[in-house]
Amino acid sequence: MEKLDRRKKKEKRRTTAAVENPANHCCRRFSISLSRRWLAGLHSCRFSNSYRHSFSQLLRFTLVTEVDSVWNKTWQELHQRFFFIIILLFTKKGFTHSAYTFGNEAAINKCPIDGNLVPTGALVTFVQKGLQYFEMEANLNNCDAEVDEDFSFLQPLDLITKDVHELRQMVSEKRKKLPKERNKELEKEHEAERGRAREKERHQREKEVEKDREKERVKIAKEREHVNKTDREVVRDQDKVAAKHTDREVIRDQDKVTAKHTDREVIRDQDKVTAKHTDREVVRDQDKVTAKHTDREVVRDQDKVTVKHEVNGTVGVGPEPMEICTTSTSQPRQIPSSDVTILEGHTSEVCACAWCPSGSLLASGSGDSTARIWAIPEGRSKPGSQSVLPDALVLKHVRGKTNEKSKDVTTLDWNGEGTLLATGSYDGQARIWTTNGELKSTLSKHKGPIFSLKWNKRGDYILTGSCDQTAIVWDVKAEEWKQQFEFHSGPTLDVDWRSNTSFASSSTDNMIYVCKIGETRPVQTFAGHQGEVNCVKWDPTGTLLASCSDDITAKIWSLKQEKYLHDLKEHSKEIYTIRWSPTGPGTNNPNKKLVLASASFDSTVKLWDVELGKLIYSLSGHRHPVYSVAFSPNGEYIASGSLDKSLHIWSLKEGKIVRTYAGSGGIFEVCWNKEGDKIAACFANNTVCVLDFRM
Repeated sequence: MEKLDRRKKKEKRRTTAAVENPANHCCRRFSISLSRRWLAGLHSCRFSNSYRHSFSQLLRFTLVTEVDSVWNKTWQELHQRFFFIIILLFTKKGFTHSAYTFGNEAAINKCPIDGNLVPTGALVTFVQKGLQYFEMEANLNNCDAEVDEDFSFLQPLDLITKDVHELRQMVSEKRKKLPKERNKELEKEHEAERGRAREKERHQREKEVEKDREKERVKIAKEREHVNKTDREVVRDQDKVAAKHTDREVIRDQDKVTAKHTDREVIRDQDKVTAKHTDREVVRDQDKVTAKHTDREVVRDQDKVTVKHEVNGTVGVGPEPMEICTTSTSQPRQIPSSDVTILEGHTSEVCACAWCPSGSLLASGSGDSTARIWAIPEGRSKPGSQSVLPDALVLKHVRGKTNEKSKDVTTLDWNGEGTLLATGSYDGQARIWTTNGELKSTLSKHKGPIFSLKWNKRGDYILTGSCDQTAIVWDVKAEEWKQQFEFHSGPTLDVDWRSNTSFASSSTDNMIYVCKIGETRPVQTFAGHQGEVNCVKWDPTGTLLASCSDDITAKIWSLKQEKYLHDLKEHSKEIYTIRWSPTGPGTNNPNKKLVLASASFDSTVKLWDVELGKLIYSLSGHRHPVYSVAFSPNGEYIASGSLDKSLHIWSLKEGKIVRTYAGSGGIFEVCWNKEGDKIAACFANNTVCVLDFRM
């Protein structure tokens, strides 16, 4: 009866609170209902890996805003804000028609809300609040005395598909099973502890037995040594005694012979001696002749052996070089820790890194709202230098507190002279810095995060691609935007200069546009991909354009025709990035063949013959998606970094791994310095590693 009275009182308080403040009650119920429908829709949708990667970046980098104040607004204002957030999501995802229809039906044009003030991620925060309340409601029973019980976390699918009564039953069953599970866990821990104790005792007994055996072996060895020494001394004494007796007997016999022999016997003995000498001389002469014959035979035999070896040499010199080579069959050599310098200082994952083209400076960009310029000593790192980290200039993208997700550094690039560093941030601003860490200028025009940023070769323009579906060319000297290109219908994922005035851009709308400064329409349009185009890159001469997509293909294009020249289809999952080799005409290695490398979520790197459109090598050494590849300056090696925390260096001549390094986090980007003796890699564990490379 007391429990029933408490439940009635609690239900009465809940009803009274809902009547006194109906807006709060309706908002919470509406949030829960809409959260369940929204997550059910997300659960049934199938997004591409590239879009999931971009969307996860959006969620990871967005401002975590306080939405609790929304509950105090009127229902009409909350209604308008909520629909406005949904329209923004439709627009960013590319469903412009749905967003337009939804806006008209919701009369959003009459809404006084400024869309720029609505923070990114507000819908997700709104849904999270509803699910958190729903989960809390399921864990709180009507009896206030049970509030201190363990909180049970529920699966998202259960929160979406079940009502609060079913969830409470699930929580109750979990709590009933909890003591049994705890007892089982304790029993397992005790059993494991007993097993470890038994194992320890066994090891101890084995050690003691081994010590006893060793002592016994030492004792036996000493006894044998003593016996052998005694035997040798006895034999030596016997030999001495025997030698003395023999000497005495010989002397005595000689004396007897001398006394008994007559002159005739002496003469006869002399004759015998003469005969013996003659015989000896004959034997000696025969030996000489025999030796001469033997020497001739030996020389002749050696000549035969030499001739045989020469004949064998003319028939086959040995195995071919590829058969002799051991690098193809032996395990790749690990880069020693003495050749690794770990740069620490960032407080969040490091997304980008780039070497200065004119010096030993390394730039890195991170999710901690900073970029850093590291002064790396030239030459091989000295032993013990890992404990003395190079100096770093911190380029802060936010004033005051750090780790503002809207200020995350997403991309960076050096100008050709190596005097200026440009960074792109999640706040939609591009910034230009000097090598001393001084902020030279801030370029503001984009309305969304910057995903790609590049200097042109002349260094007078910067090109940026943004989530706001546009690409902008900036005049560096004037510190203002020169032209904005609004051709894509989805976020711009990548941009790349063809010359000082023309470039290519790719987007989630599956399209590629070639644009030129001063032109209001694209110079060329490439339509052939069936999925989001993640990366575009011009070859060293600006003649061929390579692209890769979520449609599991890479394509090679020419401005002379609208259709692709080659369609590269050997990958089994989405291709994340591509790179041209620094070889062929227009490069420092004109006598080497031009090849294209592609890195995919299928854990492989593939090398392509661009003239024939054929696969040369499929480099299979990673276990997880490969996010970055980079060619060495001489074009003989390629480095690859993966989410499996490993960096591999491959020989293009053999198609095999020649060096490898295992880090402590997933690798987002790798790059070589201009000399080709150092490789930088940025990791998800907030570090940057510099590896010395030599063969």
